[in-house]
Amino acid sequence: RREMLKLSSYAAAAASAPSIANSSAPAATPAIARWDFIELSFRGPSSGNPFIDVSLTATFRLKNLTRTVEGFYDGNGIYKMRFMPEEMGAWTWTTASNAPELDGKSGGFECIAPGEGNRGPVSVRDDYHFGYADGTPYVECGTTCYAWAFQAEQTQRQTIDTLSHSPFNKLRMCIFPKWYEYNRKEPPMYPFPRSGDVNDYSQFNPAYFQHHDALILELRRIGVQADLILFHPYDKWGYQSMPAEVNLRYLRYVIARFSAFRNVWWSLANEYDFLKSKTNTDWDSYAHTIGEYDAFGHLRSIHYGAHQYEYWRAWCSHAGVQDSRMDLAASWRADWRKPVIFDECKYEGDIPSRWGNLSGDEMTRRFWQATAQGAYCGHGETYLVP
Repeated sequence: RREMLKLSSYAAAAASAPSIANSSAPAATPAIARWDFIELSFRGPSSGNPFIDVSLTATFRLKNLTRTVEGFYDGNGIYKMRFMPEEMGAWTWTTASNAPELDGKSGGFECIAPGEGNRGPVSVRDDYHFGYADGTPYVECGTTCYAWAFQAEQTQRQTIDTLSHSPFNKLRMCIFPKWYEYNRKEPPMYPFPRSGDVNDYSQFNPAYFQHHDALILELRRIGVQADLILFHPYDKWGYQSMPAEVNLRYLRYVIARFSAFRNVWWSLANEYDFLKSKTNTDWDSYAHTIGEYDAFGHLRSIHYGAHQYEYWRAWCSHAGVQDSRMDLAASWRADWRKPVIFDECKYEGDIPSRWGNLSGDEMTRRFWQATAQGAYCGHGETYLVP
C-alpha cells in the first residue's frame, strides 16, 4: 500500500494539475486549457453509504452546447466531478443532487487555448484511421502492460520512463488486478473493501482508483493513450463474476473518474468470450452504459479470445482484434468500415507458450503486414527475467 500511494503522489505532482472549484473557496473564474479538465470538489454527507445513497451530476454549458457528467465519491466526505471542455469560451456549470449540501452549486470557468503537447482526445478519421481533436493524425503504435498498476513502485516508474523514450503511443492496461501464469501475487490494494475472501461490493476503495488516476495522468503527460480494459477473466478475487448491478455501478464509477482525461480509450474486456458468467446481452448493456454516461465519446472496442466479436456493431468505434491472421486485415477493414487494430498478434518473447515467443523480426513483420493493408498493430513482450 505504501508503494502505491507514494507513486500516486509522485504521478499527481508530475502531471499537469487540474483547476479545482470548492464550495468553500471565494468566487473566481479559473482558466482551463481546451481538452484539459476541471475538477469540482465539494464536501458532502459521509454517513450511510455515499457510494449508493447520494446521486450527483453537474451540467456544463457553453452557448448552445450542454454536457452532463456524473459525480463520484472520493472518500472522507469529498465528492468530485470532472469535465473536459472541448470548446474555448466562457463555460458555466450547475450541480444537481439528492443531498441538499451538494445541490444547486454553480460557477464558471474560461476555456483557453491548449498548451504545447495538448492535441485533444483521439477519434476516428476518414473511416479507417485516427486523429487528434486538433486535426493532427494519430498513427497508432501500441504496446501492452496488463498488470503494471500492481507492480512495485520502481517497476511503475521504470515503465513510464521506458515508454517516454519509446515509439509506443498507446498502452493496454487492466483496471482490475490480474492472476495469470508468471503474474501470481496479491495487489497492494483492492478495488472494493475486502475481508478475507469476501468483497464488499457496496463500496469502492477510493485509494485504489486514485492510484489509477495518477497512472493515467502520467501516461497523458508523456503522450501515451491509456486503453483501459474494464473486465477480464484472469482473476481469483471474484471480479469476473460480480452481481449485475455491481458491474453497472462499477462502470459508472470509472466513467465518472476517468472520462475527463483526454487520453482514455475504453476496452470492454480482454478476451470477453472467456468470461463465462457474462452473456451477449450483458456486453450490450455495458456498451450502452458507456455510450450513455461518457459525455466525451471516447474510443470504444472489445478484445476476444477464440470467438471474434461482431465489430460491425455501431457501438464499436474500431476493431481491437486478437489474431495473427495478418493477411485478413484489408478484408476486415472493408467489411466493418472502421479502423482495425491487431491489439494482440501474439507477443515478442522467449517463453514456452506459443503465444509468447515471437522473434523481434517476426513481430516487426506483423507490424508491417498490418500497416501495408491500412490497419494497425499492437506489441507486447513476454521475456523471462528474474
